[in-house]
Amino acid sequence: MRQPRKCFRAFLIRTCRFLAGQTGITQYLDCGSGLPTAENTHHVVQRVTPDSRVVYVDNDPAVLSHGRALLEENENTALVSEDIFEPEKLLQNALVRSKLDWNEPIALLHLGTLHHYGGEDTRSRKDIMRAYIDALPSGSYVAISHFLDPEDEHSQVARKMEHLFLHSRMGSGTFSTRAKLQELFHGLEMVPPGLVPCSDWWPDGPQLKEKSAAQRCIAGGVARKS
Repeated sequence: MRQPRKCFRAFLIRTCRFLAGQTGITQYLDCGSGLPTAENTHHVVQRVTPDSRVVYVDNDPAVLSHGRALLEENENTALVSEDIFEPEKLLQNALVRSKLDWNEPIALLHLGTLHHYGGEDTRSRKDIMRAYIDALPSGSYVAISHFLDPEDEHSQVARKMEHLFLHSRMGSGTFSTRAKLQELFHGLEMVPPGLVPCSDWWPDGPQLKEKSAAQRCIAGGVARKS
């Protein structure tokens, strides 16, 4: 479990560094953030632009309790309790509406979240993301990372990992094909290099070691709304 978390965290850091340094974005909605620890979204973006505003969303009681205490002294950062898979309700949250200016571009982060969604029988992940994307102002960015079935010789590894996650205490963790993940960015302009294994998305240096199984089975991308 540790290796996937490391992959997701590294992608988050590079994504936030790109958004803060290259796009002019100063507002972030981080869905399913978990406990704000070292090098989370606000650490990265506020290092580049100190007055950047970050709203974290989670509904885990432990995250809410400890997270709010950690963020208490940061006036540009907030943590709200909502279900990230109910975008219409989340986007009407009073703090989400007041902390972020919805007339200006916003970066929406769904990093390591959507593969834990278990309601595909009633509403697809694509429909959930469409609701978020429709609500975003023009010029906004969307970042997604997700478990990947690479549909090659490593698919067997993906399915074994999926079985492990689904039968763990967490009880969720679906691996999807590249085509299915691309649908989550419907209508958006992908930032090069597009949807790729997270380790290939603007790495900090050359890949000297062979990719691990986790690195081959986790994909991510960033896209812009025109």
